[in-house]
Amino acid sequence: MTTQTATPGTAPAVKPPLRIPLTILHLAGVGVIGGAIFGMLGGLLGTGLGLLFVFGVGIVVLVGLVYVLFGVGWFEIARVAALYRVPNAPLRLQPRDRPGFGGWLRALGRQAIDGRMWRAVANFAITAVLGFVVLRLFWALLWSMIIAFAPLTSAETIVGPFGGGQIPVSWAPVIGVLGALASAAGIIGLALLARTLALAIVARAREVELTERVRASTAQREGAVRAADVERTRIERDLHDGVQPRLVSVGMTLGLAQQKIDTDPDAAKELISEAHTSTKAAITELRQLARGIHASVLDDRGLDAALSALASRSPIPVQLDVRMDPSTGSGTQGGGAGTQGYGSGTQGGGAGASRPGRDAEAAVYFSIAESLTNAAKHSRASEARVTVRLREGNVLWARVEDNGMGGAQVIPGGGLDGIANRILAAGGTFRLDSPQGGPTSLEVNVPCAS
Repeated sequence: MTTQTATPGTAPAVKPPLRIPLTILHLAGVGVIGGAIFGMLGGLLGTGLGLLFVFGVGIVVLVGLVYVLFGVGWFEIARVAALYRVPNAPLRLQPRDRPGFGGWLRALGRQAIDGRMWRAVANFAITAVLGFVVLRLFWALLWSMIIAFAPLTSAETIVGPFGGGQIPVSWAPVIGVLGALASAAGIIGLALLARTLALAIVARAREVELTERVRASTAQREGAVRAADVERTRIERDLHDGVQPRLVSVGMTLGLAQQKIDTDPDAAKELISEAHTSTKAAITELRQLARGIHASVLDDRGLDAALSALASRSPIPVQLDVRMDPSTGSGTQGGGAGTQGYGSGTQGGGAGASRPGRDAEAAVYFSIAESLTNAAKHSRASEARVTVRLREGNVLWARVEDNGMGGAQVIPGGGLDGIANRILAAGGTFRLDSPQGGPTSLEVNVPCAS
């Protein structure tokens, strides 16, 4: 005798119910409508290909075909989940990874090759074929029952249950019973086959989905660890190469001033003034270092204001376009002018716009900050543009472009590696496009906390 125990974080496997009668009804129903649906799909495909070069009409038809296939896949996943009581997330349209018409086209292309959708459509096709056979077996079962009572009639011969030739009435009861048993066994067997295939093709996708979630969670944790390591290395480097030597210089200058304060007061005053200037510079560097660790304005006033302040401190001109309202994107115009650069303006979502999650804001803010730093220090850019959108589906999207010389690469331990790890730790995606000669563009998508 064996026992099964559930470890923390797991649950005992629950076998889906057989539900043979309902499966038979589903097979019959899909067998009736399946032919019409696949006839329509074939017609759309033929029409789309035939009219492909006729004023773009075929393209519109093919786009409609993708959405019809999505509808069939959605229906099939919902049908299997409800029939066998298996937890299965509904099929959803692929989200856009960038705004505008280009983003819609990319999402449509990903939808057209979505493996989960095609698995569901394939299972629907198999179910339709099995359903057609089940309907024929239903007819054979009914005819076998009629044949069994043939001796009660005055006929001498009768047609066999499976479309065979004439059989003597004396053999009709035996053949009728055997035909009825064979038909019933065939119907039940096809129901079991349909159940097995549906669970293997459609329901098993849930296991694949859970496995992918575990893989993504593991990657997020690894990204968070790597991001912390890169950030710690950056802080150590900035302290060692910047603040520490300056503070050592301040100490040495004050020591010299202390030695000369009695013998040469004027020189001592100059040394103290120099130490005072170096101290203010060290304070500025520490403030910038602290701002790189945590931007207080981000918590106090939100991403829009934090990016405006960031643009005002940038050594190169930065054009901001920030819209935090996914419904309208309208807002007020604003701008900031700084001593080192300027921000040409932002568009906010208005007073009523909801703020995304703190982690998403922080990840996008520091990604933009690092990108602008790279643009100013390494790419020799003369201007940059920052676009931020809070998109439908509660996703924060940002794009940073500069007109520099390009050639940027993700190097382990570098700034771009820190961006990639920070975005990965937040559960987002990172895309860098930087050909030789420029321009350089960086896109990030970060899901917001619901």
